[in-house]
Amino acid sequence: MGLKLEVDSKEIPLNEFVEKILNGTIEGAVTSLKGIKEDWKTISIQISR
Repeated sequence: MGLKLEVDSKEIPLNEFVEKILNGTIEGAVTSLKGIKEDWKTISIQISR
């Protein structure tokens, strides 16, 4: 799995531990939703405030 974090268009480097935690959290939350197929390819999330 790959994960890229950007804040205000600046890429933030992630170490392996943080990347694994974020990947697992996001994947677990999304795949528990109804209508998400098991063979999904990508997940995109954008947060604005």
